[in-house]
Amino acid sequence: MITFAAGAHTGKGYLALPEQQYGSGVLVLHAWWGLTPFFQDLCERLARAGFVAFAPDLYQGRTAATIDEAEALLQQRDMEAMQAIAAGALAYLRAHSTVRGDGVAAVGYSMGAAWAAALACAAPADISAVVLFYGVVAEDFTTARAAFLGHFGENDEWEPLDGVHQLEAELRAAGRPTTFYLYPGAQHWFFETNRPEYDAKAAELAWQRTVDFLHAQLPGA
Repeated sequence: MITFAAGAHTGKGYLALPEQQYGSGVLVLHAWWGLTPFFQDLCERLARAGFVAFAPDLYQGRTAATIDEAEALLQQRDMEAMQAIAAGALAYLRAHSTVRGDGVAAVGYSMGAAWAAALACAAPADISAVVLFYGVVAEDFTTARAAFLGHFGENDEWEPLDGVHQLEAELRAAGRPTTFYLYPGAQHWFFETNRPEYDAKAAELAWQRTVDFLHAQLPGA
């Protein structure tokens, strides 16, 4: 864990470096569970794939293990602090001495998908690629310059398919290169190994597609 400047706040986050000690940057935005061990392990997994991975703690140390706990955290969230931490984390990653390339990627999970999209629209010169895991978001994508990849479960009760298709259409209308995948039978959080919704087959396919996409969009990796 490291600390970084975040406006009037001090942010904390988990940083993982690849074996070669340099690579393209990937900002990991956690789901509403907070910065749990799963997302820290995910940073290590991205590092093994050759990326400099950084996951800011948007909840400042608080985590949830159940949906009820996560809903409570979401209701208690400090939006001003979260915005400062997300922006500060992006600035920290962009300036890190190990990061190569002209832009970084933002990979967001459920709630984190909204943060990934928001950063891509607010800082278009910094975000070259966005990966959305089971998170439908509302933004003015005309300001973004990133390419988008999306992973969605076919049986996701939290994100109906109508919203997924609408988001895909909005991204394309804004001129963003967009590829969305639907995973048959998969539910929300299907990628997260510590969740009962985890779908090993869908998660492995989504992982490989994500790594291929990141390498293609971030040639510094």
